[in-house]
Amino acid sequence: MKHKKGREIERKFLIKHLPVQILHSKHYPLRQGYLANEARGRHVRLRKKGKTMSLTFKVSRERGSSREEREIRLSSKQFETLWAATKGRRLRKTRYEIPWKKLKIEVDIYHGRNHGLMVAEVEFPNHASRRRFKPPRWFGREVTGEKRYSNVRLARE
Repeated sequence: MKHKKGREIERKFLIKHLPVQILHSKHYPLRQGYLANEARGRHVRLRKKGKTMSLTFKVSRERGSSREEREIRLSSKQFETLWAATKGRRLRKTRYEIPWKKLKIEVDIYHGRNHGLMVAEVEFPNHASRRRFKPPRWFGREVTGEKRYSNVRLARE
């Protein structure tokens, strides 16, 4: 079982138009379901990213921009056993990874009931780089911290 523990510092944006780089980017399908979520920003997520399955616990500290995150790899049997409990709280998307100025932009294109929604998330090594970040032209409005664009909300609406 592989564990990942850390702090997630990120910003999220809507996308005006997809960049040309997306044609040559690494991408994979994502299935996500939520086992639990609290109004205060604490939630437990199941995710299948390509062939990798995991359970993640997240706790928000500051409104949307920084979170504690703990992740545990799951076997396919463990994942399938828990997946049924996420019914009514699931989403599907394709994630593209675009390298950009020593950072990685993750572009999510949603499927199913969220079809048409495209967002970009950028994760930063520290708060200073988060503040200095200048978004590329193809980014739209910043939606960091807006609950309507959180995956928890998108999974149940």
